[in-house]
Amino acid sequence: MPLPTRGTRPTLCVGILTLNEERRIKSCIQSAAFADQIIVIDSGSTDRTAALAESLGAEVFHYPDWQGFGVQRTRLLQHCRCDYIFFLDADEEITPELRTELLRFIEQHPKTIGEIVWQQVAFGAPLRHMLARGALPRLFPAAEVVAFEGAVHEGPIMRNPRLPRRRLKSPLLHYSRETIHDSLRKLTQYSMLGAAKRKEAGRRGGIWRGLGSGLAIFARIYIFRLALLDRGPGFLFSVFVALECFFRYVALEYDREHLSNDVKR
Repeated sequence: MPLPTRGTRPTLCVGILTLNEERRIKSCIQSAAFADQIIVIDSGSTDRTAALAESLGAEVFHYPDWQGFGVQRTRLLQHCRCDYIFFLDADEEITPELRTELLRFIEQHPKTIGEIVWQQVAFGAPLRHMLARGALPRLFPAAEVVAFEGAVHEGPIMRNPRLPRRRLKSPLLHYSRETIHDSLRKLTQYSMLGAAKRKEAGRRGGIWRGLGSGLAIFARIYIFRLALLDRGPGFLFSVFVALECFFRYVALEYDREHLSNDVKR
């Protein structure tokens, strides 16, 4: 059944992918409570993620047969009944400022893709000095998105690839690395997924290539994006991202025959 339109403005759906996110899912969904529809696509959680999401009013759908982030986002599209869809990760939160900007955006910019920037929050502190990287497309006219492709860092396939894009000014809070333990877990996940993606593209790896990639990304984040001004959390954030780049290329060389896209988030 279609959702009713609130007044004359277009309706907004917030879509979230989850796997064992009971620690953060409540804050994530509460930050999106203004949306007309909240969808959670759960990838087989064994904790209370799904129950917590349902108790907060989200529509939860279970797809434990993991085939990559692109497939899960495509499945999410099938359940959207709104004019616009905003993709939110379970370790992210929409600020009040971004909420206001999102609602204004869907009224004032029809058939436009909205891009956001992250405000990183790592190891208990916001990285206030670290310059944001390029904007990410997260807000889409729902009818214009055909599917998503890619095992990780997935991208949309649009009916009209020439739709205009506009960047929203307010950042999205990203609690990417809350603890060392969690960061080590993500290091394995994203290193292996990144290696699998490069294997599909026919890329080669190796220790020296991994060292070069890791050192380059560390310098880019810690020095040129000014993470060094955020002291310990800025250093740790830079190190973990660099290690992910290093192991991505090492795994591409030494684990090549065992790489696949079935590493869940």
